Amino acid sequence: MKSAILKKLKPFAHFILTTLLVNCSSSPLQIQTGDIVFRSVTNAELSEAINEVTQTAKKSNYTHIGVCEVLNNMVYVYHSDSDTGVVKETIEEFYTSEKNDYSVDLFRIKNIDNNQLQQALKKAKELVGKPYNFTYILEDEGYYCSEYIYEVFKNDSVFTLEPMTFKNPKTKTFHEGWVNHYNNLGIPIPEDKLGCNPNGMANSNRLQFIATIN
Repeated sequence: MKSAILKKLKPFAHFILTTLLVNCSSSPLQIQTGDIVFRSVTNAELSEAINEVTQTAKKSNYTHIGVCEVLNNMVYVYHSDSDTGVVKETIEEFYTSEKNDYSVDLFRIKNIDNNQLQQALKKAKELVGKPYNFTYILEDEGYYCSEYIYEVFKNDSVFTLEPMTFKNPKTKTFHEGWVNHYNNLGIPIPEDKLGCNPNGMANSNRLQFIATIN
């Protein structure tokens, strides 16, 4: 029943969202091609594990990230999801599912020109269909969500790589969610290997916060 209702409401909800965010040129919420969207934490075990070990001094609660493209007054998001790999979805699909309604924050990249943005979007499109990288090791096949966005903007030095940690900052021991994850994969936890995460990327000095958009 819920699924049927959601399917009926999706076109209307997307129309309203697009009208508010794209057509109102004077609105501070106007989404532009190349804008970055960060999605809030969910109740999933892996999502919580990501959030708990990646908190920064500027506290945020992001566990997912994507890049926007505006085409014919429609807003699309390119992102890498654990269920689908790298995909292109409407922004309404990005923040709404049958299981969760997410909070999404909109950021804009500073000091980047249109040619750079177009090259980044070209890269984003080329990677659509690639699998999700469940090991979170950069050298392995596929892309996890923040790795994908890092790769898209790598030539523009928007984001940086840092040693990853999978430890709970309070206990200094490996988070149980990550222990379970890597036990299931049958590989050691890649502590201190270079990587990136949504919370860290949200604190890039190349990003300007625009608004919470839903």
